[in-house]
Amino acid sequence: MNASVSTPLYSITPFTLLDYPHQSACILWFAGCNMRCQYCYNPEIVLGKGKLTFQHAIDFLNTRKNLLDAVVFSGGECLLHKNCIEFIATVKKMGFLVKIDTNGSNPKVLQTLLEQQTIDYVALDFKAMPHTFETITQSDLFAPFEQSLELLLKHSVPFEVRTTIHTDLISTSDLQKMIHYLERKGYHGQYYIQHFVNEAPTIKKLGHSQRQFNAQTFAPEKLQLVIRN
Repeated sequence: MNASVSTPLYSITPFTLLDYPHQSACILWFAGCNMRCQYCYNPEIVLGKGKLTFQHAIDFLNTRKNLLDAVVFSGGECLLHKNCIEFIATVKKMGFLVKIDTNGSNPKVLQTLLEQQTIDYVALDFKAMPHTFETITQSDLFAPFEQSLELLLKHSVPFEVRTTIHTDLISTSDLQKMIHYLERKGYHGQYYIQHFVNEAPTIKKLGHSQRQFNAQTFAPEKLQLVIRN
């Protein structure tokens, strides 16, 4: 793979039990993103440059065969990078389960991965409804996100939807609209709400977020609302 001369990876987390359900995994953090979410915890990854080659990751994964179950592709936005389809296929052939964390902005790449059956699990970030999406993400990528959601709903690959909540940016009413949107689309899985962690370094300086959301506040009819932290 001649992509080894580029350095798309910012860093590698060698071990986690939290990022792939019921599996031991490592995380490959891809530098760069096409969104600038105000609450993003990883400004150094989103705004920084990669340091590691694909080959560095492959060499690391060769030492983890039979020790790890899975590899998580995260970032940043892992599906932005050229050769990511080939790299994911290589990791899959090594015998690992593959999970991708994505903002859904690259439905064409996602469709290829689904058709090639090289991914086993997807975490799809649902940033906001259209009326606040651009303000929160500083991008106009809601339509591609929607296409990615529709693709996942048509395929059999397990996936989750998740939203980070900062109460200055997303209100109780906004979250209720997001729940209704997912249910109208036909999503019946788990919808994870992640409270913003105050004092974390972020792309934009934000005020203190209140932990005002709990699962009992809402009454989803078809999906399961899960508060993660």
